[in-house]
Amino acid sequence: MASSARWNHVWVGSETGILKGVNLRRRQATNYVAASALRRDEGVSAMCWGDPSESEILVGCLDRSVKLFSTEKGKFTESRQCLGGEGSFCGLAVHDSSIITCVESGLLKVWRDASSENMETQVGAGVCRMRQNPAQPQCVGTGGKENALKVWDLHRPEEPIFRAKNVRNDWLNLRVPVWERDLQFLPGSEKIVTCTGHHQVRLYDPSSPQRRPVLEATYGEYPLTALSLTPGADSVVVGSSHGDMAVIDLRQGRLVKCLKGFAGSVRSVHCHPTLPLVASCGLDRFLRVHNIEDKRLVHKVYLKSRLNCLLLTSREKWEDEEPEPAAPQADVKEEKDELWDGMETVATRTVLKRTGDPNVRETQLGKHPKKQKRTSAGP
Repeated sequence: MASSARWNHVWVGSETGILKGVNLRRRQATNYVAASALRRDEGVSAMCWGDPSESEILVGCLDRSVKLFSTEKGKFTESRQCLGGEGSFCGLAVHDSSIITCVESGLLKVWRDASSENMETQVGAGVCRMRQNPAQPQCVGTGGKENALKVWDLHRPEEPIFRAKNVRNDWLNLRVPVWERDLQFLPGSEKIVTCTGHHQVRLYDPSSPQRRPVLEATYGEYPLTALSLTPGADSVVVGSSHGDMAVIDLRQGRLVKCLKGFAGSVRSVHCHPTLPLVASCGLDRFLRVHNIEDKRLVHKVYLKSRLNCLLLTSREKWEDEEPEPAAPQADVKEEKDELWDGMETVATRTVLKRTGDPNVRETQLGKHPKKQKRTSAGP
């Protein structure tokens, strides 16, 4: 391998089960596969860092296995089956050397070294996302379709420590459906921001007396699928199933700016903790990195597979790293589809059509036609 895996800036999980490490400075992508053959039932559905130093990555697959990837060694080192419940992983986390998993059927489980010490609880069916609170690693938030936001303390998993209440009925006095698609905890406070399948961004404050959202904003007309807090945590970047991405101000609930260049559903969004950068991926097979301040598309890398989730490194000085020499050739193309290179070249030939008008021309595509015998025309 030309470059060490620890110098990759973005890690992306695909539907075919490949973990892709992308070096943005070299415009180079490397595939890391645990098995010799690719299977769609091993597609990556969830990812998280295994330690604060970002030397390990936990990869959750559709076959309910959790694999440990070492960025120092550049390979998968461990694998564990985390069975129970139904559906794919909707969240992964690590706490005190234990793995926290949650599946779509609502089974939240803490996997410890001894199987007899595993803890599990039911958080409700239809879960779309489970996220850990970075400030309090023992607390996680869950939400899904007809499954309102809940915050759980894993030390006391019998009942949630916070249970959100649905908003009031609409202007027709009809119940507003619940569909939480993604969530994240705001650093330095107890607030939680969510995005819904009904194109809403909501802010909850468990410390306030009300359980309903303290702020709500709408964006677009399509379901919002992913979100990530910007540096400073005063706004949030959201992506939709229609390929729209925008920055929403959490103080006033207004649209700040839109980020363009997408051609498919956005599956994952991750902002850098200090730099004004946001990475995103989705069904159009592209990894994109935007500058949040000037909306500029900084990097656009084609990765050949449909992408489900990603992790963006928290390193800051990208220009001062990588002592190894650059690779002789890149494995990935930027802003170009490999399909065009594989197409057969089609030749064109302009043939003068034998009509009375010499200005009329006929264009033939393909190979040159075979010569035919001319027949004598009458006077």
